[in-house]
Amino acid sequence: MPHSAGSLDYLPVGFFGSVMGLTGLSAAWRLAHLRYGVPGAIADFIGLIAVGAFIAIAVAYLIKWLTAPEAVKAEFRHPIGGNMFGTVFVSMLLLPSVVAPASLFIARALWSTGAVGIVVFAWVIATRWLRVPQLHSNVTPPWIIPVIGLLDMPLAVPSLELRSVHGVMVLGLAVGMFFTTPLFTLIFQRQLLEPPMPDGLKPTLLILVAPAAVGFSSYLATTGNMDLFAESLYALTLFLLAVLGGHLRHLPACCPFSVSWWAVSFPLAACTIAALRFASYDPGRAPNGIALALLALVTIVIGWLFVRTLAGIARGELRALSI
Repeated sequence: MPHSAGSLDYLPVGFFGSVMGLTGLSAAWRLAHLRYGVPGAIADFIGLIAVGAFIAIAVAYLIKWLTAPEAVKAEFRHPIGGNMFGTVFVSMLLLPSVVAPASLFIARALWSTGAVGIVVFAWVIATRWLRVPQLHSNVTPPWIIPVIGLLDMPLAVPSLELRSVHGVMVLGLAVGMFFTTPLFTLIFQRQLLEPPMPDGLKPTLLILVAPAAVGFSSYLATTGNMDLFAESLYALTLFLLAVLGGHLRHLPACCPFSVSWWAVSFPLAACTIAALRFASYDPGRAPNGIALALLALVTIVIGWLFVRTLAGIARGELRALSI
């Protein structure tokens, strides 16, 4: 079927993953400002880029929805790609921490919409899994995105000055942590026993680190306690990052640059945020060293992804990058 001019029917909804990564990077630099006194303007600047990226991608995807609705329906029904719609709601859950200093009303409205959206989306996806038999070959890291979305619900609440949503925070934490275990097991089993994932999906492997990293931050936001369970989640985060992070070096060889490479951005940012929070609790040389090393790494990685994406768009390669 030929592509209609101006329809943007090729644009993947997973492009919102770039907003997640940029917002996570802004949050990491905000924590670095509080912990090490680095200029807060760095976090503000990255946050402004994240807001701009969200608006631009939202407008572009709205154009796709209006001009090529069948393409949107096909993407949503896809057993793998459909999970990427969760990136829309996760972006709306993360951005309020950036927007709150400028407008608490907009931040609260954005978070409320994202919270309702991710709960409904997770319910729809879980219902689909139980209603329709799934192929084991389709069980890939994007399947865990709805879980990450639920775990993201508590993160921005402290900056929103909302005291009546503790139950919602517990809901996100409880359901997210509950579903992490079976989904992680299924994905890990698929990696061990099935043929390798297509090259375009290989960057998504780092998503498996996110539930532990986000779960750590969400647990702290919900309970306010750095207890043994929180420390265990942080230890698990570091172990999974050590196991899966090595795959990053294989990306240039396995597949050409595309939008899917942004899948590494938010997991890295979530690990950095967890490390910075843990360093505030345990200000030893090792925790601070890990936090600073991860901050440098995630800044370089996301900075490169951002520049490479802008360069590709400027050269008219958006269609190629969306494959």
